[in-house]
Amino acid sequence: MAASQNCDNSVDCACTYQGCPRHGKCCECLAYHLKNDQLPGCCFPPEVEKTYDRSFAKFCEVHGS
Repeated sequence: MAASQNCDNSVDCACTYQGCPRHGKCCECLAYHLKNDQLPGCCFPPEVEKTYDRSFAKFCEVHGS
């Protein structure tokens, strides 16, 4: 992902996972989580993001679908 090398969204990154190598690199983060059948933490409210349950089921539960 050469395009994501210049991406730096670390100021607005909602991820609380310490040491994440994709922190602030939205393109890499999204690709990583989708590959693992998950969504990135920024798709969840802060209290849910902290549980690290990034599943599509949790997303639907939180967002009422």
